[in-house]
Amino acid sequence: MPKKEKQGVVVSNKMDKTIVVKVASYAPHPKYKKIIESNKNYKAHDEQNVCSEGDIVRIIESKPISGDKRWTLLEVVEKAK
Repeated sequence: MPKKEKQGVVVSNKMDKTIVVKVASYAPHPKYKKIIESNKNYKAHDEQNVCSEGDIVRIIESKPISGDKRWTLLEVVEKAK
């Protein structure tokens, strides 16, 4: 089974070698069919501390690194302005 990949925005990089990435998902409401956005935060491992807040990044599933860190930074898609 392939590893999952997600793309999102870095909302925090205050921890050492860890970033918090906000990932948005979109789904229609079951009854009213309006598209609803739901956000979820993921903690990801950033080995070189290259990310800053506002960067758009891709993360990939990995084995558990700590108590709540199960994702690893794959690449920085776009740096913050």
